Amino acid sequence: MDLESKTISLPVTEQENTKTAAIDQLSTLDAARLINDEDKLVAGAVESVLPVIASVVDQIVERIRNGGRLFYVGTGTSGRLGVLDASEIPPTFGVPYEMVQGVIAGGYDALYKATESSEDDLDQGAEDLKQRALNPNDTVIGIAASGRTPYTIGAVRYARSIGCFTACITCVLDSAITAEVDSAIVPVVGPEAITGSTRMKAGTAQKMVLNLISTLSMIRLGYVKGNRMTNVRSSNIKLKERSLRILMAETGLDERSAIALLEKGSGDLRIALVMFLTGKDPSAAADALERSNYVVADAVVLLEK
Repeated sequence: MDLESKTISLPVTEQENTKTAAIDQLSTLDAARLINDEDKLVAGAVESVLPVIASVVDQIVERIRNGGRLFYVGTGTSGRLGVLDASEIPPTFGVPYEMVQGVIAGGYDALYKATESSEDDLDQGAEDLKQRALNPNDTVIGIAASGRTPYTIGAVRYARSIGCFTACITCVLDSAITAEVDSAIVPVVGPEAITGSTRMKAGTAQKMVLNLISTLSMIRLGYVKGNRMTNVRSSNIKLKERSLRILMAETGLDERSAIALLEKGSGDLRIALVMFLTGKDPSAAADALERSNYVVADAVVLLEK
Protein backbone atom coordinates (compact mmCIF):
# COMPACT_ATOMS: atom_id res chain seq x y z
CA MET A 1 0.00 0.00 0.00
CA ASP A 2 1.47 3.40 -0.94
CA LEU A 3 1.53 6.36 1.44
CA GLU A 4 -1.26 8.23 -0.35
CA SER A 5 -3.79 5.39 -0.14
CA LYS A 6 -2.78 4.68 3.42
CA THR A 7 -3.49 8.30 4.38
CA ILE A 8 -6.90 8.21 2.68
CA SER A 9 -7.83 5.08 4.67
CA LEU A 10 -7.15 6.77 7.99
CA PRO A 11 -10.08 8.14 10.00
CA VAL A 12 -10.37 11.89 9.61
CA THR A 13 -9.24 12.37 13.22
CA GLU A 14 -5.85 10.87 12.29
CA GLN A 15 -5.33 12.61 8.95
CA GLU A 16 -2.88 15.47 8.49
CA ASN A 17 -4.23 19.00 8.31
CA THR A 18 -2.71 20.76 5.31
CA LYS A 19 -3.64 24.17 6.73
CA THR A 20 -1.35 23.70 9.73
CA ALA A 21 1.50 21.82 8.03
CA ALA A 22 3.99 24.60 8.80
CA ILE A 23 2.67 25.59 12.23
CA ASP A 24 6.06 24.93 13.84
CA GLN A 25 7.57 27.67 11.67
CA LEU A 26 5.10 30.38 12.70
CA SER A 27 5.29 32.98 15.44
CA THR A 28 3.43 32.13 18.63
CA LEU A 29 0.64 34.57 17.78
CA ASP A 30 0.21 33.30 14.23
CA ALA A 31 0.19 29.70 15.45
CA ALA A 32 -2.47 30.64 18.00
CA ARG A 33 -4.56 32.24 15.27
CA LEU A 34 -4.29 29.12 13.15
CA ILE A 35 -5.42 26.85 15.97
CA ASN A 36 -8.23 29.26 16.81
CA ASP A 37 -9.40 29.19 13.19
CA GLU A 38 -9.65 25.41 13.44
CA ASP A 39 -11.53 25.68 16.73
CA LYS A 40 -14.14 27.89 15.07
CA LEU A 41 -15.24 24.86 13.06
CA VAL A 42 -16.36 22.97 16.15
CA ALA A 43 -19.58 24.84 16.94
CA GLY A 44 -20.84 24.34 13.40
CA ALA A 45 -20.13 20.64 13.55
CA VAL A 46 -22.07 20.34 16.81
CA GLU A 47 -24.93 22.41 15.40
CA SER A 48 -25.32 19.91 12.57
CA VAL A 49 -26.11 17.10 15.02
CA LEU A 50 -28.50 18.94 17.35
CA PRO A 51 -31.57 16.92 16.23
CA VAL A 52 -29.81 13.68 17.15
CA ILE A 53 -28.72 15.12 20.50
CA ALA A 54 -32.31 16.16 21.26
CA SER A 55 -33.64 12.69 20.48
CA VAL A 56 -30.98 11.10 22.70
CA VAL A 57 -31.89 13.44 25.56
CA ASP A 58 -35.56 12.46 25.29
CA GLN A 59 -34.58 8.80 25.59
CA ILE A 60 -32.37 9.51 28.60
CA VAL A 61 -35.09 11.46 30.39
CA GLU A 62 -37.67 8.74 29.86
CA ARG A 63 -35.35 6.14 31.36
CA ILE A 64 -34.24 8.24 34.32
CA ARG A 65 -37.89 8.85 35.16
CA ASN A 66 -38.27 5.07 35.29
CA GLY A 67 -35.37 4.70 37.70
CA GLY A 68 -32.57 4.39 35.17
CA ARG A 69 -29.12 5.95 35.17
CA LEU A 70 -26.88 7.57 32.58
CA PHE A 71 -23.37 6.21 31.97
CA TYR A 72 -20.62 7.81 29.93
CA VAL A 73 -17.92 5.36 28.86
CA GLY A 74 -14.59 6.21 27.25
CA THR A 75 -10.81 6.06 27.29
CA GLY A 76 -8.12 8.72 27.44
CA THR A 77 -9.39 12.24 26.78
CA SER A 78 -12.85 10.94 25.91
CA GLY A 79 -13.12 9.07 29.20
CA ARG A 80 -11.84 12.04 31.18
CA LEU A 81 -14.41 14.32 29.61
CA GLY A 82 -17.19 11.88 30.51
CA VAL A 83 -16.07 11.65 34.13
CA LEU A 84 -15.79 15.45 34.30
CA ASP A 85 -19.32 16.02 33.04
CA ALA A 86 -20.79 13.33 35.30
CA SER A 87 -19.03 14.69 38.39
CA GLU A 88 -20.46 18.18 37.90
CA ILE A 89 -24.12 17.15 37.70
CA PRO A 90 -24.90 16.41 41.39
CA PRO A 91 -23.73 19.75 42.86
CA THR A 92 -25.22 21.76 39.99
CA PHE A 93 -28.63 20.10 39.90
CA GLY A 94 -28.95 18.51 43.35
CA VAL A 95 -29.33 14.95 42.08
CA PRO A 96 -27.77 11.73 43.48
CA TYR A 97 -24.23 10.92 42.39
CA GLU A 98 -25.49 7.59 41.05
CA MET A 99 -27.75 9.20 38.44
CA VAL A 100 -24.97 10.17 36.02
CA GLN A 101 -21.71 8.20 36.11
CA GLY A 102 -18.47 8.35 34.18
CA VAL A 103 -16.62 5.11 33.42
CA ILE A 104 -13.04 5.39 32.17
CA ALA A 105 -10.68 2.65 31.01
CA GLY A 106 -8.01 2.10 33.64
CA GLY A 107 -10.21 3.42 36.46
CA TYR A 108 -10.02 6.82 38.08
CA ASP A 109 -6.21 6.69 38.18
CA ALA A 110 -6.46 7.30 34.42
CA LEU A 111 -7.80 10.78 35.13
CA TYR A 112 -4.36 12.12 35.94
CA LYS A 113 -1.96 9.69 34.28
CA ALA A 114 -2.01 8.01 30.90
CA THR A 115 -3.13 4.37 30.81
CA GLU A 116 -3.86 4.36 27.09
CA SER A 117 -3.10 0.65 26.59
CA SER A 118 -6.24 -0.17 28.59
CA GLU A 119 -8.34 1.12 25.69
CA ASP A 120 -7.46 -1.97 23.62
CA ASP A 121 -9.34 -4.39 25.91
CA LEU A 122 -12.67 -5.18 24.23
CA ASP A 123 -14.01 -7.17 27.19
CA GLN A 124 -13.08 -4.77 29.99
CA GLY A 125 -15.64 -2.14 29.01
CA ALA A 126 -18.43 -4.66 29.51
CA GLU A 127 -16.89 -5.89 32.76
CA ASP A 128 -16.68 -2.36 34.16
CA LEU A 129 -20.38 -1.83 33.44
CA LYS A 130 -21.28 -5.18 35.01
CA GLN A 131 -19.50 -4.02 38.17
CA ARG A 132 -22.01 -1.16 38.30
CA ALA A 133 -24.98 -3.51 37.99
CA LEU A 134 -26.08 -2.16 34.62
CA ASN A 135 -29.76 -2.84 33.89
CA PRO A 136 -32.12 -2.29 30.92
CA ASN A 137 -33.47 0.99 32.34
CA ASP A 138 -30.01 2.56 32.02
CA THR A 139 -28.53 4.58 29.16
CA VAL A 140 -24.93 4.10 28.03
CA ILE A 141 -23.12 6.64 25.87
CA GLY A 142 -19.78 5.61 24.41
CA ILE A 143 -17.36 8.46 23.75
CA ALA A 144 -14.64 7.76 21.17
CA ALA A 145 -13.18 10.43 18.89
CA SER A 146 -12.05 7.92 16.26
CA GLY A 147 -15.03 5.62 16.80
CA ARG A 148 -12.86 2.51 16.87
CA THR A 149 -11.78 2.14 20.52
CA PRO A 150 -12.20 -1.54 21.56
CA TYR A 151 -12.91 -0.80 25.26
CA THR A 152 -15.74 1.59 24.42
CA ILE A 153 -17.16 -0.60 21.67
CA GLY A 154 -17.24 -3.55 24.07
CA ALA A 155 -19.10 -1.46 26.63
CA VAL A 156 -21.88 -0.23 24.33
CA ARG A 157 -22.19 -3.65 22.69
CA TYR A 158 -22.84 -5.26 26.08
CA ALA A 159 -25.22 -2.49 27.14
CA ARG A 160 -27.27 -2.85 23.99
CA SER A 161 -27.37 -6.64 24.35
CA ILE A 162 -29.17 -6.38 27.70
CA GLY A 163 -31.69 -3.80 26.49
CA CYS A 164 -30.14 -0.49 27.48
CA PHE A 165 -30.56 2.54 25.25
CA THR A 166 -27.15 3.23 23.73
CA ALA A 167 -25.59 6.17 21.93
CA CYS A 168 -22.12 7.30 20.97
CA ILE A 169 -20.23 10.55 20.50
CA THR A 170 -17.63 10.22 17.78
CA CYS A 171 -16.07 12.51 15.18
CA VAL A 172 -15.84 9.97 12.36
CA LEU A 173 -18.77 9.09 10.13
CA ASP A 174 -19.60 5.39 9.76
CA SER A 175 -16.93 4.39 12.28
CA ALA A 176 -17.12 1.03 14.04
CA ILE A 177 -18.91 2.28 17.14
CA THR A 178 -21.78 3.82 15.15
CA ALA A 179 -22.91 0.33 14.14
CA GLU A 180 -23.05 -0.78 17.80
CA VAL A 181 -25.48 1.83 19.17
CA ASP A 182 -29.08 2.96 18.81
CA SER A 183 -28.14 6.58 18.09
CA ALA A 184 -24.86 8.02 16.83
CA ILE A 185 -23.90 11.64 17.50
CA VAL A 186 -21.20 12.48 14.95
CA PRO A 187 -19.91 16.09 14.86
CA VAL A 188 -17.24 15.90 12.15
CA VAL A 189 -14.60 18.50 12.99
CA GLY A 190 -11.97 17.42 10.46
CA PRO A 191 -8.25 16.81 10.97
CA GLU A 192 -6.64 18.24 14.07
CA ALA A 193 -4.21 21.18 14.01
CA ILE A 194 -1.65 18.76 15.44
CA THR A 195 -2.08 15.46 13.62
CA GLY A 196 -4.03 12.94 15.68
CA SER A 197 -4.28 15.13 18.81
CA THR A 198 -7.96 14.52 19.43
CA ARG A 199 -7.84 16.32 22.77
CA MET A 200 -8.15 19.46 20.59
CA LYS A 201 -11.10 19.91 18.19
CA ALA A 202 -12.58 16.46 18.77
CA GLY A 203 -12.30 16.89 22.54
CA THR A 204 -13.91 20.32 22.35
CA ALA A 205 -16.78 18.92 20.31
CA GLN A 206 -17.25 16.07 22.79
CA LYS A 207 -17.32 18.51 25.71
CA MET A 208 -19.93 20.66 23.96
CA VAL A 209 -22.11 17.63 23.22
CA LEU A 210 -21.81 16.35 26.79
CA ASN A 211 -22.78 19.78 28.14
CA LEU A 212 -25.87 19.72 25.94
CA ILE A 213 -26.85 16.18 26.90
CA SER A 214 -26.55 16.60 30.66
CA THR A 215 -27.95 20.13 30.86
CA LEU A 216 -30.94 19.43 28.62
CA SER A 217 -31.66 16.22 30.53
CA MET A 218 -31.70 18.06 33.85
CA ILE A 219 -33.94 20.79 32.39
CA ARG A 220 -36.42 18.22 31.08
CA LEU A 221 -36.38 16.40 34.43
CA GLY A 222 -37.41 19.61 36.23
CA TYR A 223 -34.20 20.60 37.99
CA VAL A 224 -34.10 24.07 36.40
CA LYS A 225 -36.68 26.86 36.70
CA GLY A 226 -36.43 29.38 33.89
CA ASN A 227 -32.66 29.46 33.51
CA ARG A 228 -31.98 29.22 37.25
CA MET A 229 -30.42 26.15 38.87
CA THR A 230 -33.05 25.94 41.58
CA ASN A 231 -31.68 22.62 42.86
CA VAL A 232 -28.09 23.80 43.33
CA ARG A 233 -26.35 22.40 46.43
CA SER A 234 -25.01 25.13 48.73
CA SER A 235 -21.71 23.39 49.39
CA ASN A 236 -19.39 26.42 49.49
CA ILE A 237 -19.49 30.20 49.90
CA LYS A 238 -20.00 30.88 46.19
CA LEU A 239 -22.89 28.43 45.95
CA LYS A 240 -24.47 29.71 49.19
CA GLU A 241 -24.45 33.20 47.72
CA ARG A 242 -25.92 31.86 44.46
CA SER A 243 -28.66 30.05 46.37
CA LEU A 244 -29.55 33.27 48.15
CA ARG A 245 -29.73 35.21 44.88
CA ILE A 246 -31.91 32.53 43.29
CA LEU A 247 -34.24 32.45 46.29
CA MET A 248 -34.63 36.22 46.22
CA ALA A 249 -35.30 36.20 42.47
CA GLU A 250 -37.83 33.37 42.69
CA THR A 251 -39.72 34.70 45.70
CA GLY A 252 -39.30 38.48 45.61
CA LEU A 253 -38.08 38.40 49.21
CA ASP A 254 -35.57 40.96 50.45
CA GLU A 255 -32.12 39.70 51.45
CA ARG A 256 -32.81 39.50 55.18
CA SER A 257 -36.04 37.55 54.72
CA ALA A 258 -34.44 35.22 52.19
CA ILE A 259 -31.53 34.51 54.53
CA ALA A 260 -33.98 33.69 57.33
CA LEU A 261 -35.95 31.34 55.06
CA LEU A 262 -32.78 29.56 53.92
CA GLU A 263 -31.67 29.12 57.52
CA LYS A 264 -35.07 27.69 58.39
CA GLY A 265 -34.59 25.21 55.55
CA SER A 266 -31.12 24.21 56.82
CA GLY A 267 -29.49 26.06 53.93
CA ASP A 268 -31.21 23.87 51.32
CA LEU A 269 -32.56 26.05 48.50
CA ARG A 270 -35.01 23.34 47.43
CA ILE A 271 -36.57 23.14 50.88
CA ALA A 272 -36.73 26.93 51.15
CA LEU A 273 -38.52 27.22 47.81
CA VAL A 274 -41.09 24.55 48.68
CA MET A 275 -41.69 26.14 52.07
CA PHE A 276 -42.29 29.54 50.46
CA LEU A 277 -44.58 28.19 47.74
CA THR A 278 -46.70 26.01 50.04
CA GLY A 279 -46.44 27.55 53.51
CA LYS A 280 -45.41 24.15 54.90
CA ASP A 281 -42.75 23.51 57.53
CA PRO A 282 -39.22 22.26 56.70
CA SER A 283 -40.01 18.64 57.56
CA ALA A 284 -43.04 18.50 55.27
CA ALA A 285 -41.12 20.23 52.49
CA ALA A 286 -38.19 17.81 52.78
CA ASP A 287 -40.50 14.79 52.78
CA ALA A 288 -42.34 16.00 49.69
CA LEU A 289 -39.05 16.63 47.88
CA GLU A 290 -37.85 13.12 48.66
CA ARG A 291 -41.08 11.64 47.33
CA SER A 292 -40.84 13.69 44.13
CA ASN A 293 -37.18 12.98 43.32
CA TYR A 294 -36.33 16.50 44.50
CA VAL A 295 -38.21 18.26 41.72
CA VAL A 296 -39.45 21.44 43.38
CA ALA A 297 -42.55 21.84 41.20
CA ASP A 298 -43.62 18.24 41.80
CA ALA A 299 -43.09 18.57 45.55
CA VAL A 300 -45.34 21.63 45.56
CA VAL A 301 -48.07 19.69 43.74
CA LEU A 302 -47.83 16.88 46.30
CA LEU A 303 -48.29 19.28 49.20
CA GLU A 304 -51.19 21.10 47.57
CA LYS A 305 -53.28 17.97 47.05
